[in-house]
Amino acid sequence: MSLVSINLRPAITSVAGSMGQLEQGLGIDAQTIPLLAALPVFAFGLSAPCGPWLARRLGAGRAVALAMLMLAVALTARVLLPELMLPGTFLAGMAIMTGSVLLPQIVKANQGTGWWTGLCSMGFGLGAALGAGLIQPLQHALGGSLQAALAVWAIPAMLAAVLILRHGGRRAGPVDPGVPILPERALVPVSSTADVEARTRAARTLRQQATAWAVTAFFGLQAMLYFAVTSWLTVLLVSKGLTAGDAAALLAWFSVAGLPASLLSPVLAGRPAVLRIMAPGLGVLVAAALLGVLAGPAELQFLLVGVLGVVQSAGFGLGIALVVLRSTGPQTAGKLSAMSQGLGFALASLGPLGAALLHGVSGGWDAVFWALAGVAMLLALAGYFAVNGRIVSVEEGTVSAGDVQPAGVGGL
Repeated sequence: MSLVSINLRPAITSVAGSMGQLEQGLGIDAQTIPLLAALPVFAFGLSAPCGPWLARRLGAGRAVALAMLMLAVALTARVLLPELMLPGTFLAGMAIMTGSVLLPQIVKANQGTGWWTGLCSMGFGLGAALGAGLIQPLQHALGGSLQAALAVWAIPAMLAAVLILRHGGRRAGPVDPGVPILPERALVPVSSTADVEARTRAARTLRQQATAWAVTAFFGLQAMLYFAVTSWLTVLLVSKGLTAGDAAALLAWFSVAGLPASLLSPVLAGRPAVLRIMAPGLGVLVAAALLGVLAGPAELQFLLVGVLGVVQSAGFGLGIALVVLRSTGPQTAGKLSAMSQGLGFALASLGPLGAALLHGVSGGWDAVFWALAGVAMLLALAGYFAVNGRIVSVEEGTVSAGDVQPAGVGGL
């Protein structure tokens, strides 16, 4: 699954890393470029139900393999035919979303630890770094062809699909009864120890549970910040006097610097005392880092962009972990993943477009980054409610043993 997660960002960051070349290299109209930046994220929001729907019919493994095949086709088609750039980007977004929404369900079904969640979230960061950092070297190695440099990313997507199918595309089914379950995560029959209130809460639909909305808001807000930054960071850095090549390299550094944080944040989140501080605290740190990048001179951008990459990646890792931590079982995790990523990415699609519009109105980047800092403070608020509310459950006939406590925080 780590190879799958690596494939879920290059389609976006490779375009972001070549943002200044799209008009000349691919003949894309300048007015279309902001739409191109937002389109895959918009596709994420619309296609979130596709993952669970395919998983029910094909099994989670085969559904992810099909998504990787779709991604390979989309990445190739959008550069071979210029008129397919927008439809191909939208299809790539749908494929990415299908794979992304199923990862927490598979981790949950296989009793994955915080390390497995961390490895998957780190794969997102590694893929983002490779997409941004290799676009210029690949273009140079391929005779200056931007189309070929963008299409190269179809190869690892195809490889991921083949590897999944070779291993049988196993279904993510019930947990093996031979696998020990931690007491705080054990599922117990409602009739044995849970009261009437717990039974009623477990039967509610997902969208009637406040914690589900808090997790969704956290995921959506951190994604909005991430896609706004990755879409326009290179343009900001060029305005500070950096070359296009150096700006693309710093965008790659933004992802590389965050790799350890994306690995460790789900592990640390497994400790309730740490989680209660981390979830709201990350929002405050992201706000400070954004303003640091805005105010800092070109000479300090390597350090400042690195700090921003660390806190942003930690937020993404925590967003994925919250789906696992705040759900009672695989069924709930799958539905909460679809809700948080579907609605969250629909919200996130406003980030690149909103940043572009605000920049156009204000004529500079100050208003944009102050607005993003405000979004980061909302992220802190969402994090607080996500970890202090009741655990989410839609499992039929079961509740979490730890959920009887009002402020219980599930562990991985």
